[in-house]
Amino acid sequence: MPSDIAPPFIASNLALDFINTQFGVGDEQQECLFDDRSVVTWLQQAGVLSEYGESPPVGIAQLARQLRDNMRDLLISAQQGRAADSAVVNHVLERGYPIEKIEWQSRESVFQKKSVKRDMGSESLLQPIAQVFVQLLTEEDLQLVKECEASDCVLLFHDQTKSHRRRWCSMASCGNRMKAAAHRARKKTG
Repeated sequence: MPSDIAPPFIASNLALDFINTQFGVGDEQQECLFDDRSVVTWLQQAGVLSEYGESPPVGIAQLARQLRDNMRDLLISAQQGRAADSAVVNHVLERGYPIEKIEWQSRESVFQKKSVKRDMGSESLLQPIAQVFVQLLTEEDLQLVKECEASDCVLLFHDQTKSHRRRWCSMASCGNRMKAAAHRARKKTG
């Protein structure tokens, strides 16, 4: 089901924010990557794609949803200590990896290394998301990747609080709502 609602960028990790592009429970489930243009828009909002005046690559939405699903499966598998198929993530990494070049910088009179996108194909546009995800899987404590504790929320976040006791995707939405519900429940029984 298409959604004009943009997912919040609350996860403290770009890869988790990408996974959160499908959110909600049951009939309230929302899909943010419903067509090729919506994927490019999300990448721009996320800050991984600057000005992009071209038509989106045909099929990027399908690849983006496959990437998101593969990332979700890999994350759950890694948290459970079991293997999973990483074919889609590896495909995006392999086909979308940027090319490194050196260019002369006249102002500083030095060569400088630059990374440039291979092309403007789907894999190149999605590669930064896959790269951040690989970093999350290989360099971070996955026990700090949590799902919001609100009963009607499935958003993930990377708990970077000092105490590692963050419970909600956002205090402004789910946290306040759950605390108010708990207060009403205590008041009702008391």
